[in-house]
Amino acid sequence: MILEQTIAEALQRALQDLYQLEIPATRNLIQPTRKEFDGDFTIVVFPYVKAARKAPDMVAREIGDNLCAEVDFITGYNVVKGYLNLSISNGFWSQYLDEHYKEDAYGHFPVREEHPVLIEYSSPNTNKPLHLGHVRNNLLGHSVSQILMACGCPVKQVNLVNDRGIHICKSMVAWLRYGNGETPESSGMKGDHLVGKYYVVFDQHYKAEQKILIEQGLSEAEATEQAPILLEAREMLRKWEANDPDVRKLWQQMNQWVYAGFDTTYDRLGIHFDKTYYESETYLLGKALVQEGLDKGVFYKHEDGSVRVNLTDEGLDEKVLLRKDGTSVYMTQDLGTAQLRYEEFHPQKMIYVVGNEQNYHFDVLKLVLGKKLGKEFGNSIHHLSYGMVELPSGKMKSREGTVVDADDLMDSMHEEARQSTEALGKFDFSPEEADNLYEMIGLGALKYFILKVDPTKNMLFNPAESIDFNGNTAPFIQYTHARIRSLLRKAAEQGVDVNTPLPEQTVMTDLERNLIKTLYQYPQTVLAAGESYSPALIANYIYALAKEFNHFYQDTPVMREQDAALRLLRLKMCCFVAITIRNGMELLGIQVPERM
Repeated sequence: MILEQTIAEALQRALQDLYQLEIPATRNLIQPTRKEFDGDFTIVVFPYVKAARKAPDMVAREIGDNLCAEVDFITGYNVVKGYLNLSISNGFWSQYLDEHYKEDAYGHFPVREEHPVLIEYSSPNTNKPLHLGHVRNNLLGHSVSQILMACGCPVKQVNLVNDRGIHICKSMVAWLRYGNGETPESSGMKGDHLVGKYYVVFDQHYKAEQKILIEQGLSEAEATEQAPILLEAREMLRKWEANDPDVRKLWQQMNQWVYAGFDTTYDRLGIHFDKTYYESETYLLGKALVQEGLDKGVFYKHEDGSVRVNLTDEGLDEKVLLRKDGTSVYMTQDLGTAQLRYEEFHPQKMIYVVGNEQNYHFDVLKLVLGKKLGKEFGNSIHHLSYGMVELPSGKMKSREGTVVDADDLMDSMHEEARQSTEALGKFDFSPEEADNLYEMIGLGALKYFILKVDPTKNMLFNPAESIDFNGNTAPFIQYTHARIRSLLRKAAEQGVDVNTPLPEQTVMTDLERNLIKTLYQYPQTVLAAGESYSPALIANYIYALAKEFNHFYQDTPVMREQDAALRLLRLKMCCFVAITIRNGMELLGIQVPERM
């Protein structure tokens, strides 16, 4: 970034001197040279040809001559048609290495004094434990939060727990009917698992009752609506909104079981929130906004008693905001929650990390708040829409109990890591150290495999593939970090002081130049990941860095190098790579070990 800005400013002066052409000195004019060409940075000169009234290659040579004369660290250039490829001096690269090789906060930018970006993620329902889909949501939300903070943006991480509604009542009804007073303590189950069990039980009995009604002569549609267990759940929801004390007491008890289970899962994933909202505390605010819309005439009461908004002029349809019985829908509480967050934080942007099956929902939310209700903060809503996660066995279904439970998944990744690590042999860890290492490798493999995929894409999660020590995986990157740390420990044992400044005239090969150039690109990668909300950019950069380092390490002696200056250069590079790997993996929520 230092290079690009300096070159951009020199280019601005060159174009003024050569062709009396004025352009802003922006860094995006300067791009890294493609690997198949010689050079470090490239300027595309075609935009200046008309003003210069000369052929592209002539314009490129004139600009190249000017820049070589004006900028000390530009040592030469070559021209390929209208592309000017600049070469940067070894002195610049060695100086950059010396200035940053032990910078703990490398790739982090100063925090800006501005309103925060608010990121909502997780958003679980209290009728089931977190599953693989929630894992992608949590990892994506947490990583985007870390990346934005590294970019210097103040961030507030929030959770919205969907703790009310018909789905909650289904678990409650099933527990009352079939639970026999079962508790987490009496069953030995985590509370979220126990409540999830009764959500599945509800669905089983619901289907059985539908079958009986159909056999009695009802149509399938009638049986779906008239099954007694469903009617019981709907009546429970009505009583909940009417503050029935018995229903509220059971609801609080079962939700507390779930929250305790969630907290255990969040802790293991390394997830935390600055604030947690609950739908039960925000839906009334939403109802007030619905009434405001009715008063303004932008919402209307349908003939069936429901409250709706007509969005056909915006290319959508009619959206129900309150059911005909006056109970809330998801949109109701999202309206209230957005209002509450604006009043509390005045965020510059509200990012919702939610799967792409909810694209329509957030289109409606933005239109209702911004255009219909005239709330300016409605225009600050951004839906970070991500694809679904599937397994080789296919899609997951919560009601049928075919989801992959997050806790079970983490346990299986821990076991995969144990088996893979012990298969490599040469293992001298204590039992406690080994267990910590398995957890680090297993969770790292899970997180990296999910985050390396562009968030907008659907993905197939393969646990065995994610733990491979040789592919584009976290274990490969973690092993690279551990290898570097081992090398640096050996250097210290041999009395090599890595903190010694490099000589002014440092000799380096293309392998070393290219590795330092790759390290130089890391801060820009962080900014790009922040702009696009894509941890995949960080993940794939770190993998490319680890792969390039391993190529360098195999082809270039480090501790066996007899030239002290060259050995020092390479050790500093090792240190720089380790710090960059650690910082990048931290943005993904992944730890890297000191040894493996």
